[in-house]
This record gives sequence, structure tokens and C-alpha cells, in this order.
Amino acid sequence: MSLTAKLMALLTLLMVFSFATLFAGAAQMPSGQVIDHLFAFSNTDFVIHQYRLPRMVLAIGVGAGLGLSGVLVQGVIRNPLASPDLMGISAGAGLAATACLVLFPNAPVSLLPFVAMFGGLFAAGLIAVLAYWSKPTAARLALIGIAVSAFLASGIDFLLIVNPVEINTAMVWLTGSLWGRNWQQVPYIWFILLLLLPLAFWLAWRLDVMGLGDESATTLGVAPKKIQIWALIAAVLLASVSVSVAGTISFVGLLAPHLARLLFGHNHKFLVPSAAILGALLVVCADGLARGIQPPIELPAGVLTSVIGAPYFIFLLYRYRGW
Repeated sequence: MSLTAKLMALLTLLMVFSFATLFAGAAQMPSGQVIDHLFAFSNTDFVIHQYRLPRMVLAIGVGAGLGLSGVLVQGVIRNPLASPDLMGISAGAGLAATACLVLFPNAPVSLLPFVAMFGGLFAAGLIAVLAYWSKPTAARLALIGIAVSAFLASGIDFLLIVNPVEINTAMVWLTGSLWGRNWQQVPYIWFILLLLLPLAFWLAWRLDVMGLGDESATTLGVAPKKIQIWALIAAVLLASVSVSVAGTISFVGLLAPHLARLLFGHNHKFLVPSAAILGALLVVCADGLARGIQPPIELPAGVLTSVIGAPYFIFLLYRYRGW
């Protein structure tokens, strides 16, 4: 099967699973009724048009954003263990958003994506400063990211401990869930995604060239520092907005690029779209299972992605133990 055919098959699989999530939930509806309400183009049906459909659209956007962020981070750092989670970007966005939710509970929801982006940029800047001082290798840079992520996560725990009254809202958000989300959050994630997707395609072959080393890339007309800055800014914005919408859904930014490499090799022309599609597929399936396993009880989608991602991360540590 050609790489293009594989990509189309993945896209078809995403469409099928996305459509299937419209049937999952506490409200049991016959399949014919779901289809009738879906194609009636009426907003009067709450379950489909105001609850399940926006969650499906958000799950695709959030997953694609995290997958795309992960492939850009790994492409720049050239570290198979790098991801928005492990490099502290998600923790920075999470700390900023948690502070906004806990300290300013009456703040407008529209402010949250901008606060999260600031937190993600702060985390990325902190890692950049530490990296500049230590001149690390790729492995050490991953350790710096893990240390920064742990430090920022401790800040989140501190905020929750000293503000116990507001803990419920923050905890639902921090576990990674699309519960309670609606059409209001859709423009934020999809605007950033559609804005930065062309940039990711523009970076694709340049990231391939950078894989040859900085000297070879410079000889071939690619400016490594410029590409690194653009790619990291795009990765931070994608991860931060995704976190601001759905909370900290772990391991998607790590899993999606690796699965994409297993299917498509190391060509970023195919890695960029396939990582986005696989990230979307992971979050769509996790969200569908979260509300369909034992309704009306709904598990956080982040718990399900962690169940898959944590063993896979251990496998990666074992695989790259000598790297």
C-alpha cells in the first residue's frame, strides 16, 4: 500500500470512529434517531447538536493539535522521547490555566486559551534558558524538560491545596476531559490548527534536512536556528490551546508521532498529516470510550490515554536505553 493510500485509510478510519462516538453516551438513542437528528440541521436537539457533535469536533481538533505539536517537538529536538508533556509545555499551560480557574473563577472562558498560551511559552522559555546554560545533548534536554514539567506540576498541586473550594472545577479540567465543552470552544482550537497547519507543512522538508545535522542543513540552505524557533513556537501554541480546551490529555503528543513513524517512516511530508490524524483518532476514541464504557458515569479521556501511553513510554525507555 502506498503512503498516500495509507494516509487516506487513516483519514477514513478517523471519520468512521468520529461518527461512531455520536452513538455513545448516557442518553440511549436508536441509531435511526441519531442519524435523523444529525442531518436535520436543527439546533433544537440538545444531545446531538449541543453535546455530542461539538465534543466530536473538539476531540478531532485537540488530538490533531497535540499530535502535530509532538511531531514538531521531536523533529526539532531529534529526540524520540520528546513530547509536549515531557518537555513541560503542557504543564506550563496547565499551571497558567489552573491559576486562572482557581484564583479568578469569574474570569470569562474566552480568556483561558490566551492564559494557557502564555503558560506554555513561559515553560518553553524556561527550558530554553536552562538549555543555553548547560549546553545539553538531546538526552539531557529531555531530562531538563521532565524536571521543568515536574516543577510546574508541583505548582499546580500547591494551587489546589491552598484553594480547596475551587478544586472541583480545576480537577475535572486537569484530568483531561471534554465533559461540559460546547461550540464555544471550537473556534479557539480550530483557528490555531488551521493557521499553523500550513506552517507545519512548510517546515516538513526542512526538518528532514535538519535530521542530517546542523552543518549539513546550513550547507543545503536551511537555517537551523530559524527553523527551530518557528517549529517550537508552533508546537507551544498548538499544545497550549489544546490544553486550554480539553485539559492535560497525556501521551497523545508522544504516541501519535511514534505511530506515524511506524506507518510512514521519517519523511515529515507524511509525518505531519499522519501524526495529526493519529492524534485526533486517539482523542476521539478515548472520549468516546470515556462516556460509553459505563454510562452515565464518565471517565476522563486523559485517564484512558495514560493507560495506553504509560506502558508505551516504558517500552520507549527500554528501546532507547543505550541512546
